[in-house]
Amino acid sequence: MNKQLLALGLLTGSLLALPAMAKLPPPSDEAKAKAAEVAAKAAWTDKVGSFQLCRTMDKVAVRYLAEAGNAGNAGKPSPPTPTPTLTPTPTPPCADPGPFVYAPPVAIAATAPATTPTPPSSKPLESAGAHSPPGNAVSPPNTKTPAAATAPAPAAAQKK
Repeated sequence: MNKQLLALGLLTGSLLALPAMAKLPPPSDEAKAKAAEVAAKAAWTDKVGSFQLCRTMDKVAVRYLAEAGNAGNAGKPSPPTPTPTLTPTPTPPCADPGPFVYAPPVAIAATAPATTPTPPSSKPLESAGAHSPPGNAVSPPNTKTPAAATAPAPAAAQKK
């Protein structure tokens, strides 16, 4: 009985998991643009949160310095030893991110310069590319030409 329930449970679980393994189609351009806008909005929201935190920390620091400076003078005689004066540490001012403005990114493929492939004469004969040319390769090191057609025959094979 237990084995039957276990088998039934495994079968049911595998049938329910099949739709989860299906491959989703790639997102459309519209969905990609919307995702980019949502990401930009999230980044802006983070900047706004940082700005609000910075302003609050400044207010707390000003209040603390004011209260700490007045704490020693609350109707008490001045202490015999001088109290150290509190000076705020200079920090950069809080940067307001401003209102959210989304500018869609410009297509990079249209502005990218055309690259010329590495000429076949400067490509290495081996497919691993161990003796690559000194320049940056912009195309694969191998060609469709068989190695036997491009490489000279070894001296041992020519003597036979």
